[in-house]
Amino acid sequence: MTAVWKVAAVSPQAEELADAARMLREGGTVAFPTETVYGLGADARQTDAVMNIFSAKGRPSDNPLIVHIANRSQIGELAVLPGEAVSRLLDAFWPGPLTVVLPVVPGVLSPLVTAGLNTVGLRMPDHPVALQLIAAAGCPVAAPSANRSGRPSPTQAEHVWEDLHGRIDGIVDGGPTGVGLESTVVEYVPAAGDDGCGQGVLHILRPGGITAAQLRRALPEAEVRDASAHQEPDQAPRAPGMKYTHYAPRGVMTLVQGGAPEQVLARLQRELDEAGARGERTGALTYREHAGALRADHVAVCGSLGDLETVAHGLYAALRGFDEAGVSFIVAEACPETGIGAAIMNRLRKAAGNRIIRV
Repeated sequence: MTAVWKVAAVSPQAEELADAARMLREGGTVAFPTETVYGLGADARQTDAVMNIFSAKGRPSDNPLIVHIANRSQIGELAVLPGEAVSRLLDAFWPGPLTVVLPVVPGVLSPLVTAGLNTVGLRMPDHPVALQLIAAAGCPVAAPSANRSGRPSPTQAEHVWEDLHGRIDGIVDGGPTGVGLESTVVEYVPAAGDDGCGQGVLHILRPGGITAAQLRRALPEAEVRDASAHQEPDQAPRAPGMKYTHYAPRGVMTLVQGGAPEQVLARLQRELDEAGARGERTGALTYREHAGALRADHVAVCGSLGDLETVAHGLYAALRGFDEAGVSFIVAEACPETGIGAAIMNRLRKAAGNRIIRV
């Protein structure tokens, strides 16, 4: 049985979260909203509790988990305190959708959290429900997205229920999330002789709610490098989302990109027509500017190309909508990789299993 607690998203009362916090302390698994997506939390120090996250999600055990904290003062309990460069990033973006990878303090966290690595990703979410729940639980909370592994991440409590009811202990329903995509994961590598002032390399292990341009403005002396696609197949991923297919609807999805918009739309329609002729139930993911340009059994209009944050906010709900419509063949229109578009395209490539047509 999975308990559900509906709470106020802006100003949750302590008593509304008391049972969920107690459940976390006692080794249970509780889904809760953050400003990015819903997370599935457990006490990061209890191996049995963390194991239940992997079991509920069907998540590969070599995929590390992000640990959520409610106060920056907790960093020293879990990881080596960051140098000046990373501290400047925390000043700029915490609380918020930024995860920093730091050397882990040995023996404090369950080894399942770090997946055998000597580092841990830490984040302080910018959501009143998440912060109050973590503080009330009194423990660091390991929390990947609250979905079955590989599925689109949940941006509403209803999505969590669809995927995990009966598999987890509770769901804190704080309404829809904001950003719609997971946090940006970064790891800072100092340059030789660097005194920590930011002249090293900042690796983006997973693009997300904080863009590369924002990171460069906060740390202008550093080289900001996209490392999200650099994952050896026989190595454990350095951050969530680097190795496995993620965010995917049940139907086979192909991404179409490049060329002029009319060329892309023509190729999308050609793929849809051929799939329909094979007897497939077809779906298309496009944007407000091209609404009505495609014929399919189910067309998802996902935000505006003129405001990619609206696309980020609606992407996962759109992908889940294909499942609700029983779609077996999906084509998705690419978007520009500027700003948060880099994170959107990262998710679309993963959702398509890197099936990409370039025109």
